Amino acid sequence: MNRMIKRLTLVLLGLMVISNGANAQLLKKLGEKAKEAAKETVKQTLDEEKQKLEEKIGGTQNTKQEQKSTSTPSSNQKTPGLKSTSSSSQSNFKPSINSSTIYVSAQNGSNRNNGSKATPIKDLQKAVDVATEGATILVTEGNYLGNLDRGFVKISKYVSIVGGYSNDFSQRDPLKYKTIIQPGANAGGTNANNGLLDIYVRGKRNGIILIDGLILDKGQMNRYVGLNPTDPRFTPPEGCETGLLNPPGMPINQPSMRGVTSVSNQLIHGDVEGNLIIRNCVLMNGSHYGIQMGNIGGKWEIYNNVFLTNRMAACEVRSMNKTPGEATVEFHHNTVLFSWRRDWSPDSKDMGYGFRYMTGIDADVHHNIFGCSDFSALDRTYVDSDKSKEAVRKTSAWQNLFFNNIEADLTLPGAGRFMRIFAKQFEDVEQLVKYEGNREMNEGELKQLSKFVDEAYIKAFLTMKGSSSLDYNPNSSENQLRGALGMNPRGTSKFTVTMYANAYPFEKATLLFGALNGFGAQRIP
Repeated sequence: MNRMIKRLTLVLLGLMVISNGANAQLLKKLGEKAKEAAKETVKQTLDEEKQKLEEKIGGTQNTKQEQKSTSTPSSNQKTPGLKSTSSSSQSNFKPSINSSTIYVSAQNGSNRNNGSKATPIKDLQKAVDVATEGATILVTEGNYLGNLDRGFVKISKYVSIVGGYSNDFSQRDPLKYKTIIQPGANAGGTNANNGLLDIYVRGKRNGIILIDGLILDKGQMNRYVGLNPTDPRFTPPEGCETGLLNPPGMPINQPSMRGVTSVSNQLIHGDVEGNLIIRNCVLMNGSHYGIQMGNIGGKWEIYNNVFLTNRMAACEVRSMNKTPGEATVEFHHNTVLFSWRRDWSPDSKDMGYGFRYMTGIDADVHHNIFGCSDFSALDRTYVDSDKSKEAVRKTSAWQNLFFNNIEADLTLPGAGRFMRIFAKQFEDVEQLVKYEGNREMNEGELKQLSKFVDEAYIKAFLTMKGSSSLDYNPNSSENQLRGALGMNPRGTSKFTVTMYANAYPFEKATLLFGALNGFGAQRIP
């Protein structure tokens, strides 16, 4: 624009000089030339400004081509996507105009980029914050720790997150290009009570949230007993990479490794209204649930995932809807191994489940592998106090494989203690509307699966031992004083346990995809 003003100024000055002594005809010709020059200057300047604008917004044509390749996801699609349904965005960042796909790369991205394929964002949390409703976020391999590495990613809108891409987005293989959320010990004080993925979204019953191809691991964040404890009772089994988990609320007074403290936050946590899909993920080393969520109302599908070494339960979905049948979950083709009880005490018989049927939820559980649960693979002990709602509640368990679940394959309410049910008895369980095909794994299947499970870990579980003792002396000086004061005497309890929620090795987790054809997590295409 400045160039145009200068040229017009020179032309006008020339006209002023000539007009003092030139004839009218010459003045007329110069005036026509001045108009032509002015038009050319304006055209050239506008072309330059247009080019700069196109460069600034990242290229409208490229964005349109990216949009054409995006499709609406379904539970059967291999590479899902969602179209944008809103033009709103957050913060000062503005992705490509009308973009329904945002690209994220830990290695090649920057949070000052526009999120296109050529200029991806670096931080997954940033991408979620600026995404429009219904957008698809494609994520390359790398470790994504949220805003300023706080140790979690918070989702508050209907978006699709798809991990497992190579750094140039040319290939997708979640087992090769690992998209990870794996906080270190320093995140123990910054992620507070948030899950590694914290999902709180409501407002659209037909809205979709998709989590596909992520590995969530707290194995570097949790506190574990060190490999060389001062008390030989806590010596870890041979081949395990950590000692026992130092759980929240019941610490083990021994030298520790890794995390400063184990915190009671889930791998995936939150409350969602609408349709939620979690697939092709690994959820491992959770010190407090793998998935613990509330279904406000919608059809949920959790499938083709690997759950490893999660404390309390691998998956618990509760209803937050008063109307029966409004909240459903289908849990299928998952491999669920090593679910641990609440406390490390061998006398503890609390928790340690694979999947829990919570009140108000219609749950369909099929084609899973449940093994090495510290208590029970399935928990159906929750009963709705409203008998009319409980009567129409639909829960199923069919075509599942079980092995070495310590107390039971299924727990039911019982007088004073839970009823312990195993797969061969499922036919007689009235709470199951569909029950066919459940069974213990045969020798061939166990041999096949064992090729993909960490050998040291499963051997330690199979040979796990625990004991407790009470050291009580009624004539001790302490108890004599307590008796004189009218207080009850007390002793000292001692526990011994050879294994408790030791960290499962990260590099072995993805080997379990496709370990057994037709059951559990299958190979990701």
